[in-house]
Amino acid sequence: MANNAGTGGNKAARRGSRGKTRRTVRIAGVVIVVLLIGAAALLAGAFDPSYPASDVDRNPADAQLVARGKYLAAAADCAACHTARGGAPYAGGDALATPFGTIHGSNITPDKRYGIGKWSSADFYRALHDGLGPDHPLYPAMPYTSYRGITRADSDAIYAYLHSLKPVAQPDKGNDFAFPFNLRLLMRGWNLLFLKNTLPDVSAGSSQQWTRGRYLSNALGHCTECHTPRGALGQLQLGSTLGGGALGRLHAPDITPAGLAARGWTPQDLQTFLARGYAPQGSVYGEMYEAFHHSLRFLNSADNQAMVAYLLGDAPPAPQPLAPPPAAGGEQGQSVMAGRQHYLALCAGCHAVDGAGKPDVAVAMQGNTTVRNADPHNLLVVMLDGLDAQSFTGHDAMQSMPGFASRLDDAGLADLANYLRLTWGGQKADIQAADVRALRGKGSVQP
Repeated sequence: MANNAGTGGNKAARRGSRGKTRRTVRIAGVVIVVLLIGAAALLAGAFDPSYPASDVDRNPADAQLVARGKYLAAAADCAACHTARGGAPYAGGDALATPFGTIHGSNITPDKRYGIGKWSSADFYRALHDGLGPDHPLYPAMPYTSYRGITRADSDAIYAYLHSLKPVAQPDKGNDFAFPFNLRLLMRGWNLLFLKNTLPDVSAGSSQQWTRGRYLSNALGHCTECHTPRGALGQLQLGSTLGGGALGRLHAPDITPAGLAARGWTPQDLQTFLARGYAPQGSVYGEMYEAFHHSLRFLNSADNQAMVAYLLGDAPPAPQPLAPPPAAGGEQGQSVMAGRQHYLALCAGCHAVDGAGKPDVAVAMQGNTTVRNADPHNLLVVMLDGLDAQSFTGHDAMQSMPGFASRLDDAGLADLANYLRLTWGGQKADIQAADVRALRGKGSVQP
């Protein structure tokens, strides 16, 4: 007994010693990282890039250049972050929540005090390409990690368009970042570590249309920013480009060719989705609705098709047919039966008993891209939070959808999700109440 007790005590002592050692190593690691970033920041300041002036500085009011810049600014989705709801266009103020704090879009009208009225075209290009403003580094919430692929000619055109706007004397709201993320100097070190080219190499035999689509998607449209996973310091994990991201409450799904094909997307359906905001697979919602409203719907037909050619590839994979419902017995079967009752009581009035949906009311559940997604995250969030009403091109629209956080408990929502996924998504009925409980977000009503 004494020997056993002594052995256990020695083990505990060794574990405690190893724990202290690991903590010391972690602390030392943090100190080293901070020192490296500080050194990198100092070095970066010594090698700031500079760019020449261009013709746009002498003639920013060229009508053709301004018109082209207006189209490119829409393709780059500038308004989504730089226009607050109900605010003046491009005058800033829109809030963006990040894991490191809240950042507000800045004023990019040509106001000389609060906007970019004193910026040269070279200043503007350096901000897009390097994330460096005339006065301080930018945070990568401004997607310069993707915009660095924009050509100087297109940057100049966007600059000309923005300088054609009416100046708005609206000060920036500032940002809400805790220490040390409020130190902009650290962004120089971040750039040295993580600022890389987000445009994948052009593979042999790629068409001009695919190459144009790559530029529209990964540079101007910066799809990479939401649809690519990120590391602990917010850096894009470019080895998984467009493989899906989890930046906000709603996750950006996998939009690689394989990921899209797995959820039944065809080139024609994807073209319709980008141009009109909806397709047989469902409608845009969340931040994707903002991207559609401010940007995607304005693409001309050639650019729409080019983007689809890039996203699905020059030789698109065959869309996978909807798998037959998997067998569900025992507890899963009971869950599905209970979910059907919830669907008939709460959902069928808009989505129809057979899941076919109703025009200008609600999307179909049959083959719906969110229902077919192997990851149930977005389906559960939408059921909890609901969706705002949506207006598309022309007179097309979808009504608002209420959230059911206060109508169903965790088990009830899990049952409903299981019914939807098994019946119309070809997925297993394996959602548990704990999965729902983990996603009851801030502001959700507890039943």
